[in-house]
Amino acid sequence: MSETTKKTVHVGIYDTMADWEAGHAIAHLRNGAFRREPGFEVVTVGLTGEPITTMGGMRVIPDITLDQLSPEGSELLILAGAELWEAGDALAPFGRAARAFLDAGVPVAAICGATAGLAREGLLNDRDHTSAVLQYLETVEGYEGAKHYLDEDAVTGGDLITAGPTEPVAFAREIFGRLGVYRPEVLEAWFRLFAKSDASAYEVLMSA
Repeated sequence: MSETTKKTVHVGIYDTMADWEAGHAIAHLRNGAFRREPGFEVVTVGLTGEPITTMGGMRVIPDITLDQLSPEGSELLILAGAELWEAGDALAPFGRAARAFLDAGVPVAAICGATAGLAREGLLNDRDHTSAVLQYLETVEGYEGAKHYLDEDAVTGGDLITAGPTEPVAFAREIFGRLGVYRPEVLEAWFRLFAKSDASAYEVLMSA
């Protein structure tokens, strides 16, 4: 497979974005390690073309703007947490983009505060999901999905992947599983290595 035929993953970026929450997923999707296929192309998406500043202080220039984003040609939309998810409607357009992706059958992965953004859009009301805690989502206007809430590190509910703020590795695991990035035994070893520092998992990854 040539460089030009790489599959594309889109990542929403915005001021106060929690850099680390999508870090494992982005890095391992892009670099193609532990598998025979090349990595994915990672394309960042901003509300505008202006640089954003992450919670960690990194300035990032978006590759495209939100009005250029389409589910067509994308394998996944990743949305990380940010203070802005709880500071009004500034990131509501990303919630609407998530709806368009899900309506088109393209997966969406949301972690931490981004789950509140999807809850506000009504996208958690009929899909299995998780977040920081149920009580966090119950404060969100429009959320009626308590019966679908699962108290787990990360959850895949059809085309929707969710995780709480302390689970970036489990978040990545669910993304890899949904996209079929690794064979099951390799995915399990990847999680053991990065979540539990299990050195025995490294041999499985190297043999992959």
